[in-house]
Amino acid sequence: MIKLSVITVTYNAEQTLERTIKSVQEQSYPFIEHIIADGNSKDNTVALIEKYSTNKTIWKSEPDKGIYDAMNKAATLASGDYLCFLNAGDTFYDSSSVEKMMAQLNENSLPDIVYGETAIVDNQGNFLYMRRLKTPEVLTWKSFKQGMVVCHQAFFIKRPLFESYNLNYRFSADFDWCIRMMKKANILFNTHFTLIKYLNEGTTTANRTASLKERYKIMSNYYGKVSTFLYHLWFIIRIIIKPEK
Repeated sequence: MIKLSVITVTYNAEQTLERTIKSVQEQSYPFIEHIIADGNSKDNTVALIEKYSTNKTIWKSEPDKGIYDAMNKAATLASGDYLCFLNAGDTFYDSSSVEKMMAQLNENSLPDIVYGETAIVDNQGNFLYMRRLKTPEVLTWKSFKQGMVVCHQAFFIKRPLFESYNLNYRFSADFDWCIRMMKKANILFNTHFTLIKYLNEGTTTANRTASLKERYKIMSNYYGKVSTFLYHLWFIIRIIIKPEK
């Protein structure tokens, strides 16, 4: 039995949380707990959590210092072999996603990180397109030189490997965290499945400029200032020479 802890952090998420909860509860794989960390919402989010709570739900509603602080606190409540961070509005790709992923794993020799592809969906959950950055066949911590090539939600990590998100980053702590986790990991496993439907909005999207500045700083820290500058310069030149359609 390999247990999965799905962590969802919320704040005034009554419009999007329901489909996330339903997606977790509709999974055919039985060994899942859902941890919901609410930041003292003022709308009907808590009522929604109470409505759908089961014996596999663990939740708290209290003030926090932001999304990554809430994730840190939620992780301390987890008891699963793996952690998955699924934001309000995001869902698993289908009802058998977790079961298909777990069927690939050897319980006696579990990889440190399991990952897959992500589909982008609209507010109604309708498919829009696959993520622009395709998941690499072989993932290492250096893969993120190209950007966040694996979506945070499709990045499953063994619980003992978990380290807290760095709260010095307001919008891109997940980018820094993924790199740190990959540097610690020995075995990273590509499922070759589309695992997640990602809602095409959110804090990072709404604060894109600040997020990109943080990512540039993070990349400079791990990959060097010169290398990061040259890569971004080439990226700009490539767009000028051959604009994306």
